Amino acid sequence: MKRSTFLPPFLIALCALILFLPFLGHVNLFDWDEINFAECAREMVVSHNYSTVQINFLPFWEKPPLFIWMQAISMNVFDNLEFAARFPNAICGVATLLTVYFLGKRIYDEKFARIWTLVFAGSILPNFYFHSGIIDPWFNLFIFLGIYQFAIYTNDFPSVSTQKFFNKRIFLSSIFIGLAVLTKGPVALLVFGLCFIVWRIWKRKVIMSWQHFFLFAIISLSIAGTWFLALVAQGKGNLVMEFIVYQIRLFSTEDAGHGGSFFYHWIILLAGCFPASIFAIRAIRRKADDTPFELHMLKFMRILFWVVLILFSIVKTKIIHYSSLCYFPLTYLATYSIYKLMSGAFEWKKWMSILLSAIAIIYVAAFSALPFIDYFKKDLIASGSIKDAFAIGNLQVNAHWNGFEWITGIILAIGVLVAFFHLRKKNFNLAIPILFGSVIITTTLAAILFAPRVEEYSQHAAIEYWKSHNDSEFYRESLGYKSYAQYFYGNVQSGIEENPLFLAFKKANKERLTDTTASDTQNEIHIQSEWMLTGIIDHPAYFVSKNSYENVVKESYPNLRKTGEKNGFVFWERVK
Repeated sequence: MKRSTFLPPFLIALCALILFLPFLGHVNLFDWDEINFAECAREMVVSHNYSTVQINFLPFWEKPPLFIWMQAISMNVFDNLEFAARFPNAICGVATLLTVYFLGKRIYDEKFARIWTLVFAGSILPNFYFHSGIIDPWFNLFIFLGIYQFAIYTNDFPSVSTQKFFNKRIFLSSIFIGLAVLTKGPVALLVFGLCFIVWRIWKRKVIMSWQHFFLFAIISLSIAGTWFLALVAQGKGNLVMEFIVYQIRLFSTEDAGHGGSFFYHWIILLAGCFPASIFAIRAIRRKADDTPFELHMLKFMRILFWVVLILFSIVKTKIIHYSSLCYFPLTYLATYSIYKLMSGAFEWKKWMSILLSAIAIIYVAAFSALPFIDYFKKDLIASGSIKDAFAIGNLQVNAHWNGFEWITGIILAIGVLVAFFHLRKKNFNLAIPILFGSVIITTTLAAILFAPRVEEYSQHAAIEYWKSHNDSEFYRESLGYKSYAQYFYGNVQSGIEENPLFLAFKKANKERLTDTTASDTQNEIHIQSEWMLTGIIDHPAYFVSKNSYENVVKESYPNLRKTGEKNGFVFWERVK
């Protein structure tokens, strides 16, 4: 590779590392998802059992192991567990920005590639997710690469239909989709299949040969099925069934209260992918003069965007990152609009200015006002507008604001205003770097300055409690709300399942405490919790509940002693 062609990707990788690596471990992991996956990885390391995903040292059927393996490897390298849990996604950030650069250059040219890289890094949620410890960044990258390789294949069809059984594009596509399934589950195959069906209907002709269909199926299912077959070989086939049932339940019911309207993800993408979302709207239907290959890829990006958006609008469980696969086609469409604006093929519209201004004002106001919440929270609580006791308790936190966090909003405001000045003059070559560059700075500062404060308001009291009660001789559990913090920050170890006192309690109460609609792991955790609460125990047991659940705890478990409360959390103790 010549120096001139090597330099841009090198600089992209270097800038990505500078953006995503620092401060990864400066704030506690967030319940649920971050702590959930990190705890699974920690238990792999502690137990040296890398074949089965565990939570509380019991089989965890909800997720396959690939991402958790990445975190476990990271935890074997780094002492800071928060840093280790988020490190794989920082690397994913580097891989993703390099991916969009090389693909953009392949589809269009160097200019398009650089714009797409800037747009992806300079949009709020796509950037922020690389600072997190959730599964989705790697999951999305694998799916996108699989669909991209298939798009290249269909562009060459039917010339490839008479080729031999092996096809490079199908081979690569199947590997990436198989890795995606091994990362998060069969929804990867579902997304790919829906894109395939929509493209087939659109083209109204064959888009894939049967021999290549079987090649794709054999490779993708072989990769995806390795872990599941390994579980069956170990006599853990029930976990595979529980995994499948769980995936179906996510689509058909609201999981643990994570519901929302049909347009939930539409709003999330519009506001969360600011400012790329504004430009993407321009390209959802509009197109300019392009080569057949460029039009082919544009159609594929639109199909991927709408398939993911509609699919997860239908799914009952609504969580922000469920639609995060849209970040790839959305930023591509935004780049397409910017590329055409710069060439004069598109025009800047008034509605774009209005929408861009409206969303920018909301972000500027939030970033500028949030650091002063302690000045008006007493009046807010006294007004009676907040009815939830736990939320009121959260607001009573004495957060450690530095006093200069508001500058984040000012930087965004200045960036948007300067960008508008150049947009009005149609000087897009200056406006776009300024706009997206200011968002990169804003998002990075928000991850560094705001995330620790948000953590203080939302969960810090409970996390600190578990950190102070992490002795292996203690038992610990949450009451009345779902949490994984007691395991991760309480440094839970295995052993309860072999405790004679627990085994006697389980034998006497298993039938009474078993829920036939729950999984074996859920029932086991429930029985363990009830033993800690009501059984004969050999070590002290500690519990955390929300203040809104305090009366229930007092009535149901009068043997617990309240030891304190802080910021919406109530702490309980049961001495043996």
